[in-house]
Amino acid sequence: MASHSIARIDVAGRIRIGLRLAGLVLALIACVAAHGLWRLFRLPSPWPRWFLGGAARICGVRRHDVGRAMRRDVIFLANHTSWLDILVLAGGTGTAFVAKAELQGVSLIGWLCTLNHTIFVARTDRMGIAAQIADLHDALAQAWPVTIFPEGTTSGADELLAFKASLLAVLEPPPPGVMVQPVLLDYGTGARAVEWLGDETGQANALRILARRGSFAVRVAYLPPFDPADHAGRKGIAAEARRRIAEAMGLPASDD
Repeated sequence: MASHSIARIDVAGRIRIGLRLAGLVLALIACVAAHGLWRLFRLPSPWPRWFLGGAARICGVRRHDVGRAMRRDVIFLANHTSWLDILVLAGGTGTAFVAKAELQGVSLIGWLCTLNHTIFVARTDRMGIAAQIADLHDALAQAWPVTIFPEGTTSGADELLAFKASLLAVLEPPPPGVMVQPVLLDYGTGARAVEWLGDETGQANALRILARRGSFAVRVAYLPPFDPADHAGRKGIAAEARRRIAEAMGLPASDD
């Protein structure tokens, strides 16, 4: 599949892929070395965040923040268009993420996720839900923002799928003092070039983005936070977060 995908990319695109991959490797080596040094002296390490933010920039992203992100005691709920969303949000806020447990088994990606305090969720492991919720509570207790993509998958640039309330089990009941802040990720005119839809593989999507000419703006709108305790359980929280993001996108509030 990889050879078939790259066969569609012209020579200039292949050069851009090579240059961007080289940049990512160099950034990774430098940041891992610095991270190890910080850990040796037991210092809080900013390097995972800086690597992820730098990786977004190498891939062509130019982030523009609107509003103010909470720094702690917060769960961000965001729409999900591309794997770039993770680089954009982590680089901007240092947030941890809730991710599929399968990612933990992917050597380099799983390791990088671990560095960024990712909480791995096995959606088929109903017996492990309590442990996963405990991991989320631990992350929040250590002052890390946590991001959940409540659509549960990627969606198109001009759509917003129903929010899966089951992903918000940690907020039922909500930890004391923890707020929910909805976040809109808007790729504007570049959205069609980066969105991950249909039967496209992750590898094909990554090659297509890395081959893209130039840069593109991503607007990250941090919407006003709200107290999850003011809403009726996780379904109410999901509905309120989705309503606010849909409103910011100019879409109907209902997911019907």
